[in-house]
This record gives sequence, C-alpha cells and structure tokens, in this order.
Amino acid sequence: MSRRLAVALTLLACTGVAQAARESVLKQVDLPHNYYWRELYVPQLTTGPDYASFMPDGDTLVYSMGGSLWRQRIDGDTATELTHAARAYDNQPDVARDGRSVVFVRYDGNAIELWRLDLASGREQALTSGGEVNLEPRLSPDGRRIAWVSTQGSGHFNLFIADIDAHGLHHARALLGERKTALDRYYYSTFDHAINPSWSPDGSTIYYVSNPEIAWGTGDLWSVPVADPGKRSKLLSEETSWNARPEPNPDGRRLLYTSYHGRQWQQLWLTTPAGAAPLPLTFGEFDRRNARWSADGKRIAYVDNQPRDGGVGNTTLRVVTATGGATTTVTPAHRKYLAPRAHLVLDIVDEHGERTPARVAVLGSDARAYAPDDAWMHADDGFDRALQAAETHYFHCAPPCAMDVPAGPVKIWVQHGFAYAPWRKTVNVAAGHDAPVRATLVPQPLPSAFGQWVSADLHIHMNYGGHYRNTPANLARQARAEDLDLAYDLVVNKEERIPDIASFRTDADPASVPRSLVLHGQEYHTSFWGHLGLLNLADHFLTPDFSAYRHTAMASPYPHNGVIADLAHAQGGLVGYVHPFDTLPDPAHDAVLSNELPADVINGKVDYIEVIGFSDHKATAQVWYRLLNLGFHLPTGSGTDAMANYASLRGPVGLNRVFLDTAGKRDAASAMAALKAGHGFASNGPLLGLLLDDARPGDAIAAGRHHYRVALRSPVAVQHLELVHNGKVVKSFTLGGDHQTFDGEGDIHLDGGWVLLRAWNDGADPQVLDLYPYATTNPVWLGDHVRAPGAGSDAAWFADWLTRTIEAAAARDDYNTAEEKQATLDYLRQAREAYRAIAAGAPSTDSQRGTR
Repeated sequence: MSRRLAVALTLLACTGVAQAARESVLKQVDLPHNYYWRELYVPQLTTGPDYASFMPDGDTLVYSMGGSLWRQRIDGDTATELTHAARAYDNQPDVARDGRSVVFVRYDGNAIELWRLDLASGREQALTSGGEVNLEPRLSPDGRRIAWVSTQGSGHFNLFIADIDAHGLHHARALLGERKTALDRYYYSTFDHAINPSWSPDGSTIYYVSNPEIAWGTGDLWSVPVADPGKRSKLLSEETSWNARPEPNPDGRRLLYTSYHGRQWQQLWLTTPAGAAPLPLTFGEFDRRNARWSADGKRIAYVDNQPRDGGVGNTTLRVVTATGGATTTVTPAHRKYLAPRAHLVLDIVDEHGERTPARVAVLGSDARAYAPDDAWMHADDGFDRALQAAETHYFHCAPPCAMDVPAGPVKIWVQHGFAYAPWRKTVNVAAGHDAPVRATLVPQPLPSAFGQWVSADLHIHMNYGGHYRNTPANLARQARAEDLDLAYDLVVNKEERIPDIASFRTDADPASVPRSLVLHGQEYHTSFWGHLGLLNLADHFLTPDFSAYRHTAMASPYPHNGVIADLAHAQGGLVGYVHPFDTLPDPAHDAVLSNELPADVINGKVDYIEVIGFSDHKATAQVWYRLLNLGFHLPTGSGTDAMANYASLRGPVGLNRVFLDTAGKRDAASAMAALKAGHGFASNGPLLGLLLDDARPGDAIAAGRHHYRVALRSPVAVQHLELVHNGKVVKSFTLGGDHQTFDGEGDIHLDGGWVLLRAWNDGADPQVLDLYPYATTNPVWLGDHVRAPGAGSDAAWFADWLTRTIEAAAARDDYNTAEEKQATLDYLRQAREAYRAIAAGAPSTDSQRGTR
C-alpha cells in the first residue's frame, strides 16, 4: 500500500466522511457460501501449476502457473511464458486439437472472461466481455464449437455453448435451462448448477456434473447430447466437490474423474459412459485433480498437492502413464519470461535483528501479485473496489524470501501479528539485477501492566478440500509467521469426509514449535442448532460429527447441542458457539429461528462465544451483551474459521484471535483456564488494555466509583474507543494523531452489572482482511451475579427467541424416535420457562446456571 493510500485511510477513519465498502470477490455470483465455490471451483492464483492441457504431439503441455500460461516439454526443464496480462491472471487453458490456439480464462479483479491465444503469433483475443464469471472453456474435437460454464443471465453456474471461428463466438446459448430444486439445501443454491464440461470424442455429447435433487455435494456425473439437450442422462451417483471433471479417453470408452469416495483425499478414478462401477486409478493421502488425457490416451496429466520434503504440499504438475503408473514431474527449473525480471530478495528482522517469519504481500509494476516459486499464495475473500483493483494476495515468508518480479516499482507489505507495526515500502528494481530489501519490524505492544498475553486462534481448519495439502508442521509455520502463540485446528466434516481426522489427538501436536503451539479439537456441525467449537477434548473425537443433515440417514435434529456439550464436558472439554450471527436475530420476523444458544447458556452448557469470528462482530456482540446483562459469565473467544489450505480464504490464520492473560505461561492448560475465566480480549487488529482499579477483564469487583486505565495499540487507525456498561456506551475516548495509540485514565461511577472496553470502525480497512476492525475485552463484573437494570426485557427477548426455536424443532418430522423429539422439546421448554421467570422478576442467585 502506498503512503498516500495509508494516509487517506487514516483520514477517512478519523473524519468519518465516507464508509469503506468491502464486498465479496466475484460479487456477481448469486450463490450461497461463496468461500467454498470460490476456492473449490474457481481457479486461483498459485505459484505452482493449476491446470494443464496437452499439445497434439503428446510431449508438450500448456499450463497455468502464477497467473500466466506456460508451455513446456514433459521431458524438459524450461517453461516458456505465453501470456502475461497486466492487472489480470490467466488460467484453465484448453489447447485446440490442431495445436494452433489455446482458449483460457482471464480474471481482472472484476470478472472472469474467455480469451483465445494464437500460439504462432502470440495474438490474444477476448471472446467474452459481459462482466460475468466464465469458466472451464472446452473446444469441441473439430474446433468449431466451445462449451463453458457461465453466470450470464442468472448469477448461477450453467452450461453454455457457442460456435467459434476466427472472428470469435457466435450463437452463444445456454445448453440446459435453469431448474429449481424442491429440496432445502444448506451449502448449495436452490437452483441446480451444471459444471465441469468435456466433449465426447465425436463431439456429439457433453459430459458434466449437476445436482438435480441432490442435497449434499455438487452432484452426479451426467451426459447430454448437444443436438437434443432434453435427453440428458445420469451416469453415476456420487458425492462430488466442484471438481470431479469427467474426462473421456480418446476412444470414448472410459471416463476419468476425480473422487474422494470412501476416503479423505481426492484421487483419479475411472468409470464408463454407461456408468460402470468406478475404481480408483491412483492412491495417496493427498489430492490429485484437474486431469487430462494425451491425444493417444497413453498418458494423463494432472496437478497434485503431495507434500514435499518439509511437509509442504504446494501444487505440482505430473504426467502418469495410463498403464504402469510411471510418473514424470514437470518441473519448470528455468523460466523464459515475456518481459525482463529482477531478482527481489526480502529479509525480515525483528527489533533484535533476529530473522522473523511474517505475512508478505508483493505487488509488481504490472499490478500483479508475486511470491517465491515454492510459497503458498493466498487471496483475501473480499475488498473495497474504491481502494483496490483486486483482492489482496499474500504469502508467508520464512526469511530470506526470493522471487522474480518485473522491472520497475514494487510495493511490499510485511505484517507480523498485531503487536508489530506494519512495514511498507516501494522499491524500484532493475531488470537483470538482484534487489535486496531488508524489513525491520517495530514492536508496539500493550504496556505490561495490562497483562502477560498469549494469542490464540480457536477456530482453524488445517485441511478442508483446498488447493494445498497442509500438515501440523506447516500450520505451526503459518502461526509463527502471524505471531500466533496457539493454533487450534478444529477437525470437522466436509460433508461425507473429515479431512483432518488422522491428525486428531488429545495432546499438543509434536510438530509444534516453541513460539507456536498446534492443538487439535473439533467443530460439531449442525447448521440447525448452530455450530460448536469443542476444545481440550481429553479422550476421543465425538461421532457422528454432525446432526440435522437433511435428506440423509443422519437427518434427525437429535442430539441437540446441549447433549453434545455434555459429552464434551464429560472428557474435560470446553464448548463454544462459533461464527454465531451475521445479523441480529429477530424473534418476531425471522422466517426460521432455530439457534439453540439461549437454551444452552441458561443450562450451563457454554464456556465461550466467538464474538469475533466468521460472522458479524457487532451483531454477535448485541446478543452477547443481552446474555451478560442477565449475569451469565460468558467470555468471548475468537476464531478465524480459516481454511488454512485454501488459496482463496477468509484468513489468514490468526485474523481473529483472543489474547489470554496467562501470567506468562504458554501451555495449553493455562490458556484454556484463562479462556474460561474470561481473562483476555478478542481482536482482529487493535490491542486493548483495561484496568478497573486493579481488576482486569474476567475479575469481579463491587459496584461504585472506580479508577480506570485504558490502552490502545493498533496496526490500523481506529475510529471508536469506548467503555460499554451494561450494553450502553458510558465513555467515548477522543483519539488523536494516527488513531493507533492511546493511553487514558480517570474515575467513573458504575452501577452493578458489567463493563468492557471496545474498539471499532464503521467500515472496512484494507489492512484488516475482515469486515471492519473490531476488538473487545471481556467484561469486568460489578457485583456478585448482579443483573443489569432492564435485564427483564432481555430475558423476555430470549424467551420469545426460544418460542421460535421450539416451533422449528417441533415442525421437524425426521427425528429417529418420538423419545428424541420429546427430550429435545422438553429441554428447550425448560430453558424458555427459566427466561420467563427472570422476565417476571425472579431474583438473581448464585446458581450454576450459565456459569458451569
């Protein structure tokens, strides 16, 4: 980021003249859960290869890598760059059968369009320009037609077909009409999609993946005659995940596709156009995908993420013989670029001169992102179009880090957690020369009087079906680069598989490093009741890992979350509600309100809530404040819900974290004790300190007049710093200068209840890869089990909420037994009656309810 932009952002934050508008990447796609389809389906910028296509000779490949297309002989080590668009990235090449041209897709930060490259002249031609998302172009065997997937006209992924000649596309049309399912789908749209097209050898048929009346997964393998689309037929029923990509061999008798059936990782499988029983062609505890046949059918090119030495699974291009399995790795040891390059070498040191890993973003003179050849490139999931042309791309650097970049100005951003100031610099590099750059990080910690902290991200998914293959050792490296002391991998299902089940253990992972501890817990999935984080499980992983999965054998809403909480507590675990609310629940108007949080809190089942997580922090805080008003000692945790092996993700690891005051102890037991006691604060950037007399967050003192001390240290400008008492702002602090540092103290009279310190901005800041900067301490309690004035109305609100939850639970007809349904309804009704009693004026007592 330029200094001019950084200053502009600070002024914008200070004046409140305008609001930064962070929006999703590819916002024109009208589908739910964009973080899944964007990573699992849409091509991403990676430093390694992503998609490949054979040249007609079968000895040469055209493939995508680093945002460009490249050509390389399979038996060679030199890759030649074919395309290099400024401010855009190319991917998904498909070589014409005559070898004269390549069709591909180009992403410019706004849309993904189809392009064509003439291999002889290097001429590039745009084939679409409508601002839609166009993917997976495939030329027919005779080169006269093209099939692809587009969001044109609907915002959904549908199959399109067009005629193609030297002038471009003609008669573009949807091959299949839109269809809406009668099923209630959670992860997928009510509109069916059609993806992953490929042509039969004679050009009469297109094979694809679609999901008519499929609730889970991206659908089955289908075929459709191009001349008569109404006669589509299903070939094979199997859960898929966006990239099955059925690919007929040259004689059309077999279909190659990617599957994870009965296992955790995607491998190459074979079936037939008649849907014969499939069998695996390859094996391994990693992913193989994006496979293509050679013209003679003797070889298959694919991309895998098999971990290399050191346990890092970047993308790698390989070619395997269809018979025998002899494998060749296509390694671009030498690269011929279209434009001259400089060799940038970045070193990063801390205040002691010690080399320090960090997160790094590098933007070249061509406005494209760069990273070392072996680094995992990651992309943010949103950005403000008024401030950026495209989303931020970054990588984790264990210095020194070297990369080739175009000549000219290069912008570098280095970030090491929240307690160091961001480092930024623009350097000019000359073609053909080395360009050494040294970044010295400057600490900006909170004063030690406020606590001795360890930072923890309580919600990470190490592997979740993404581009890369993560390991505990690499997760520890990711955490270390983010200055994160504790990384909690929550093992969880991705529909029918649980990618990290083999890594689950009840003690600290031996791959942990001294400054970054890796632990494995569990996320319990039920999108009916709300997701749970289960930490510190001392005995075993809870199975099944989910309930209320409609249209499956595990459709029953039982066990509800209270039952799961009891099972976790029985083995010493902590239970938290994770990514709770994107909007404030409205019992009077929400179509369905099934979240079980109020019942579980009043019944003492919940140990923490992610006030800052993959949800709206302000909306979640409003629910939290109402619970605090009722005297429930419910602390905030924090977790990013980062899919740490994704190329496009809500992240990075540690984006959302809780700072726990452990008196300097760095072990898991001390961290969990501090979490449960509420000794800490949660943040996505700003660091907060609060003392009320000598009481810290999580402590209790008498109501009355107290002396407060507050502190703010932030890597970004903060607009609002406030003391909140019983849900209302009682003190706003005036921030000066850069709005990143503040120390203040004074006296204040506080009635019973609670008080906390929070920092927040009205809108987004591109230096925080989240909705907006936000931080909150846990409350300091004022009195013993004292409810806030007006808590009766909060209790009535939760009682109304549970009335709606009871309605939703009673309407379900898929419990396994009548006893399950009765037990569930009794539990919810008991909780509702407890809230109604509070609303009617029942006195506050020193009970175990809500405090476990």
